[in-house]
Amino acid sequence: MTDASILSACTTIEVPFHDVDSMRICWHGNYLKYFEFGRAALQRVLDYDHDEMEASGYVWPIVECKLKFVRSARYGQRLEVEAALVEYENRLKIEYRIRDSESGAILTKGYTTQVALNASTGELQYVSPEILFEKVARAEANRA
Repeated sequence: MTDASILSACTTIEVPFHDVDSMRICWHGNYLKYFEFGRAALQRVLDYDHDEMEASGYVWPIVECKLKFVRSARYGQRLEVEAALVEYENRLKIEYRIRDSESGAILTKGYTTQVALNASTGELQYVSPEILFEKVARAEANRA
């Protein structure tokens, strides 16, 4: 990932048959789903998954995403999905790399941006909630 990454996580998946077209090439829309697998692994590193986010009083919708397709994934191919936290003070910006597990070749890269909303009022939080700062600090300390 980039030098700017604060924390990262990686997970491995295999492209299932239902994610491919008649040429056994992964349909482009599935890469966002694969990003989600990486983001879930990162959230576990932070100990701040969807249930914990909601319990803390915030929801974190994605407000922006970007994908760059480099090479196609194919049926049965094993992929490594890496997610790296690169910003968290005012929003969550997570960068992703999807690589072929065997060769390490990058297939897809991109990022998502999420913002915090107060779960009960829907009010946008212009600064990330304190709970996120605590979770990042704890995860960084555990990594060291």
